[in-house]
Amino acid sequence: MTDRTLVIVVASGAAWEPAVLQRLGDHPGVVVLKRCVDVDDLLAAASAGQADAAVLGLDSPGLDRAAVDLLRKYAVRPVAIAPGGATLDGGRLRAARIGIPRVVSEDDLDALAGAVLDEDSPETVVRVPPPSGPPPQGPPAAGRVVAVWGPAGAPGRTTVAAALAAELARRKRRTVLVDADPYGGAVAQQLGILDEVSGLLSAARLAAAGQLEERFGSVQRGIDGHLSVVTGLPRGDRWVEVRNGTVEHLLEVARDHAEVVVDTGFSLEDDPGSDYGSRPGRNQMTLGALDVADEVVAVGSADPVGLSRLARGLVELAERGRDAHVLVNRMRPSLGWSERDIAGMVAGFARTSGLHFLPDDQATVDRALVAGRTLTELGDSPLARAVSRLADDLYAANSQYGRSPQAVASPPGLPLVRA
Repeated sequence: MTDRTLVIVVASGAAWEPAVLQRLGDHPGVVVLKRCVDVDDLLAAASAGQADAAVLGLDSPGLDRAAVDLLRKYAVRPVAIAPGGATLDGGRLRAARIGIPRVVSEDDLDALAGAVLDEDSPETVVRVPPPSGPPPQGPPAAGRVVAVWGPAGAPGRTTVAAALAAELARRKRRTVLVDADPYGGAVAQQLGILDEVSGLLSAARLAAAGQLEERFGSVQRGIDGHLSVVTGLPRGDRWVEVRNGTVEHLLEVARDHAEVVVDTGFSLEDDPGSDYGSRPGRNQMTLGALDVADEVVAVGSADPVGLSRLARGLVELAERGRDAHVLVNRMRPSLGWSERDIAGMVAGFARTSGLHFLPDDQATVDRALVAGRTLTELGDSPLARAVSRLADDLYAANSQYGRSPQAVASPPGLPLVRA
């Protein structure tokens, strides 16, 4: 290569730092642009757009998937230095989980310059042996992610999400209900879960440490043998603790284990401030869930205000390239509209994947809320039957996704919070 590679280094006081600086400084193809004191300083240096690569101590505080994603955004190739010896495989695994493909052992720093200069093979892991053991026997069976979205005005997102997840669990499908509302979750309260630990915040911490896959069971709270819940934010102001990419990663991990239903927020607006640093956008939790979802259910109230808000939301979803199964909630004769009338209105808003109606069954909803139970636990009702028809439509072509009709029950050791 004709030009020299500009490198920034963050070691956070590691013993290997002097040796790394010497080796990089002595190499004719490398220039050490800056020695950073921490990950925040590293990201600030990367944002200047001058660096080509970053050498990172794998144990640096704050080094997580979001930080690595920002480095890639600024076209900076990350190279991790991991402890050697018996812990090397563990370091390699953690690096892979937060998105760093190049790993060099601190016992083999002679390989560092080659890793820094290697532009052509971005997926190469340098001089690190693969984990021992037999190869996996094909990909694991995957579930589907259904995102339940709805505009402002409490159209019934949480009620629908909980009811749909409970219906899938009633059909003996392993199901995970995720509360990803950035304005404060309500799933735990609705289902009578009194655990004070937020599953979403726990998942965010594990994702940042690259440990979410192996400890996924610890962020769930069991409802019964087939349904578990990842509880949401205990307060709306704690959305800042969920970094960009966390919800997407959580849903992808959950999809490897079960069918997934996710309760989202109402706003589809981008936060421009998130483009200038590691601070997440508040609505990114909702937008990320919609991006990952296999199906989107858009919930709107049957009244004029609710339908107007739903219309604007369907247009915004279409602008993001998402069709939706439209669910008109609280349908009642007193409105003076038939289902055909509303179907005509919805058809003029945007293209949809299907249209469903839920009756105004407030008595059943109140009983479920007061008891902290799902609709299916209360037995037969008009509302439960309507949710069952929605599940039939969403999962009618389920066989093409490789899922059997009978999914496995919850893994042993999943904490149950209700009888």
